[in-house]
Parts: sequence; structure tokens; C-alpha cells
Amino acid sequence: MDNRFTDQVAIITGGADGLGKAIGQRLLSEGAHVVMFDFNEELCQKTQAEFEAAGGSASYHCVDVSNEDSIKNAIAETVKAHGKIDVMINSAGIVGPTATNITSTETADYDKVIAVNLRGSFLMSKYTLAEMEKTNYGRILLIASIAGKEGNPGMCPYSTSKAGVIGLCKGIGKEYAETGITINALAPAVVKTAMVAATDPKQVKYMTDKIPMKRLGELEEVASIASWIVSPEASFNTGFTFDLTGGRATY
Repeated sequence: MDNRFTDQVAIITGGADGLGKAIGQRLLSEGAHVVMFDFNEELCQKTQAEFEAAGGSASYHCVDVSNEDSIKNAIAETVKAHGKIDVMINSAGIVGPTATNITSTETADYDKVIAVNLRGSFLMSKYTLAEMEKTNYGRILLIASIAGKEGNPGMCPYSTSKAGVIGLCKGIGKEYAETGITINALAPAVVKTAMVAATDPKQVKYMTDKIPMKRLGELEEVASIASWIVSPEASFNTGFTFDLTGGRATY
């Protein structure tokens, strides 16, 4: 599987760190040119240097995934530079308030989480699909969460946004089911990332205790399943939310 993505162009939002970076490393190792869409330019530069030092091909654009013009411009520049988009993985996301009851959740915090996690998924899908239609090929993966299936108390904005991502995946997956484009989602339980390190410890304990394997997921485990979902091999899977929960998922 060293060359599954040879000559393919893969956009990864949130690609400079965390889940996005881990997935990017995996795709690079299998031949893809990875284009990071991330708001942190300094981190993008650092990650690009790491990728290239490892022999990979990478570039980046500073992008706010909640901003329509930012996404439109970055996708246009990517197509201008590379001629196509084969893969899009939307990994950019924020947690928002944790260990916070809905009555104590600020509306502005709720709106911000929805804007990044759900609006971002919508916008990235919308403008990427417009390009994939031109070649009748593409793989889209939206990073959802087990919170979107089961709901995590104390995380109302996050749970709501990820449930929306799952619904988005199901709907647009069916829209493109008769094409060469697939749209799927991945619903991890809690994974070892910097985002989790910044989460309230009580919230992390609650989420970990719910996992039958009694451990956090590893970045390499996310990268492994994600790379298959966006590969040419996964040609009969669309509109589906894959499980990555150590046994927590019940459906």
C-alpha cells in the first residue's frame, strides 16, 4: 500500500496538528501531495518542513473554515496549482465549553462551535464537491465524533455540531451515490491530542470511562482507518459514519 495515493492531491483541514497532521503523514507516506488548510501559519510552516524532511510533498493555505471566502479562495488556489482535488478530509474543529450545563453555556460560544465544526464541514464539502464533479472522482471524509451519536453531557455545542456533521454526511453521500465521489464520516471516541489535553479532566474521565477498552484512541489508529476510507479501495462505502470508539458505539 505504498502508492495508493500516488499523483493524488489531498486537502486536509486542521492539517498542521492533531488528527489532521497524523492523517497527512499517512497519506504522504503513500504518495499523496498534502495541502494543509489551517489558520495557524507558523504551525503550517513547521509541519510542511517536517513532511518534506521525511520525503513527502506538502503545501498549505491559511484558512478559516468558518469563512466562506477564505475557503473559496484557498480551493481555487489549490486547483490552480495542482489541477484537481482527489481527497478532502475535514479535520478542523474546536471543542468549545466542557463540563458546562446548557443553561450556563454562552450563546456566543455555541455559535462559534457550530460555525467551525458544522458550517466548516458544509462549506468545505460544498466547494470541494464542485471541483470533484469535474473529474467524477473524489473521496471526502468528515471528522465527526461519538458525541454526535450519543451526546456528551456538559458539551452541548460540540455534541450538536457533530450530530450535524453526521446528518450532513448521510444527506450528501446519497446525493453523490451514483458518481465516482464518496462522502463518509468518522466518529472517534476521545483520542490523544492537544485538544483533549486542553479539555476539563472530569470531562476526559467521563469519556474514557465510557470506552469498553478503557483507553484513549491513538493518532496512528485514526490515520489508519482514515487512509482506507479516502483510498480508491473504499469504492462501495458512502453516506456512512465509521466507528473508532474502542467498543463505545452502540449503533
